[in-house]
Amino acid sequence: MRNIRLLIQYDGAAYSGWQVQTADVTIQGLIEGCLKKITGDDNNVIAAGRTDAGVHALGQVACFKTSSKLPPVILKNALNALLPCDIRITETEEVCDSFHARFSAKRKSYIYIVSNERIVSPFLHRYVWRLPYGLDLTAMRESLTYLAGTHDFSAFRGSGCGAKTTVRTIIEATLQRFDSLEFMTLRMEGDFIKFRFEGDAFLRHMVRNMVGTIVEAGKSKIKPADIGRIIEGKDRRCAGPTAPAQGLFLERIIY
Repeated sequence: MRNIRLLIQYDGAAYSGWQVQTADVTIQGLIEGCLKKITGDDNNVIAAGRTDAGVHALGQVACFKTSSKLPPVILKNALNALLPCDIRITETEEVCDSFHARFSAKRKSYIYIVSNERIVSPFLHRYVWRLPYGLDLTAMRESLTYLAGTHDFSAFRGSGCGAKTTVRTIIEATLQRFDSLEFMTLRMEGDFIKFRFEGDAFLRHMVRNMVGTIVEAGKSKIKPADIGRIIEGKDRRCAGPTAPAQGLFLERIIY
């Protein structure tokens, strides 16, 4: 059996996340269905991260085993011919048998985009969280410093998470402000905030829960130092709300 690695981009707005579900359309389900038509195999496509409903990916990595002798480039072209246009396979390659998309990963990075304006361009509303009021960015940046390092992130763990341990290491937690975003060679003016998180792994809804909590500091509903106490308390009820899915992008998997 050959081990094939896929690099995938997708707009998650129309899908119920990555993982196969009985009654809903998912990224994994569509890719496996297309591979069945191409190879005749019942392929189990394993992803580096199981993105939730509405979450997007710029660099999702997945792998599958197949008895097919089709070259990787033919598999890529065939998949893209069958998949919806909002899911694209950008790279395919045959890798060693020991490679595992999830367990071989060393680090992952996510970005989250906020629009800090009352009116959002119709071309961007699927990809940002609209927060049309003043935010204290200084407090938000200070709050992010408490997330860096190795901690028990139980307070930011979403319900239904099956992780065996809640200890994770956040290597980078940053915030940048932009006065525009580039889209299809066009410059969209506005007031945008980009969060970026890089870590060894993430719990279910962890990034969205961290963003929701940092925004509470931006609204002056909590103080930056409260983030440290929330982490120590390990109680999800003490953290902020879960940020909406549409602002979240799986950026990159590092091996």
